[in-house]
Amino acid sequence: MPHAGIDESAVLEALKVVQDPDLHRDIVSLGFVKQVSLDGEMVSVVIELTTPACPVKDQMRDEAEAALRQLPGVEKVHVEMTANVRSASAPDEGRAPIPGIKNVIAVGAGKGGVGKTTVSVNLACALAAHGSRVGLLDGDVYGPNVPIMLGVKGQLETDGQKIVPAQRHGIRVVSIGFLTPDEAPVIWRGPMLHGVIQQFFREVKWDDLDYLVIDMPPGTGDVALSLSQTVPVAGAVVVTTPQTVSLADTRRAVRMYQKLNIPVLGLLENMSHFVCPSCSHESDIFGKGGGESLAAQMEVPYLGDIPLYEPIRVGGDSGTPIVLGEPESPAGRALIDAAARLAAQVSIASYETKVGAPVA
Repeated sequence: MPHAGIDESAVLEALKVVQDPDLHRDIVSLGFVKQVSLDGEMVSVVIELTTPACPVKDQMRDEAEAALRQLPGVEKVHVEMTANVRSASAPDEGRAPIPGIKNVIAVGAGKGGVGKTTVSVNLACALAAHGSRVGLLDGDVYGPNVPIMLGVKGQLETDGQKIVPAQRHGIRVVSIGFLTPDEAPVIWRGPMLHGVIQQFFREVKWDDLDYLVIDMPPGTGDVALSLSQTVPVAGAVVVTTPQTVSLADTRRAVRMYQKLNIPVLGLLENMSHFVCPSCSHESDIFGKGGGESLAAQMEVPYLGDIPLYEPIRVGGDSGTPIVLGEPESPAGRALIDAAARLAAQVSIASYETKVGAPVA
């Protein structure tokens, strides 16, 4: 029997000291405590977070264990951390949700050459490595390089009713690159692009996904417009470099998503600096701090900066993204951390959608 003064209400009261640092509320009022078990001197609880990629999961577990040990008569504590990703976007008229897909995340850039596809692939792989169910849609129809970066070859198949995505590194993948011969250019106008985007959303057997990451074409063209008109989008990640020219185009891309009512979940600076492999000297080849400064100016979250690092290119060419090939390298760690911050922003957006008000 548990201690005479301990019941479920006492356990819940004790756990109110554990705060979600992003939502600024305690885990009890947020409904994260899903199960409480009392067995003699042992208390067991199940805490369900809003993403497996929660960057403070271990901290929250430690705080919960410490709080429970303060209860009189409790000698043993077991805290199980689980996760259930919520949808951050509310369906509206004309934009029906895709069955089974909780969150659509667009990864875009104001101009080409900033590493947008590399970031898309690594974010998708990092989210999957954390335990999320992830799909990757190669929406860069004019330069579909996702198959190369994931080492996926072959053609898409069907199950008689829907297109079956390829699978690689634990993620489901669809690309226009699977449908066109190697090196064949894609010369399509807006209506054709819109039709293909619709088909990839509605006629692919995505199954249940926490996140569908879309590698967008660079710039502010037809695909972004089609996306905004087709499905509810949880938000966009905009990739830049520190260079002034890139930042000017990034500003336009952020404004485009905002004008299309697509929340900007964060700005990420790629090629932020180069570390010499011989002497470890850091060189700010494209400038310094431009991405973080722009994020502050435009009042959007900053997801981090990714250094220039040769194994990123090598991994992309060989089909093994850096977050899987060298997860403990500075570049791999930076991308994994960026994915965790992105997941946190989706969770914040989900909460705001639920309560109908911004997080204070």
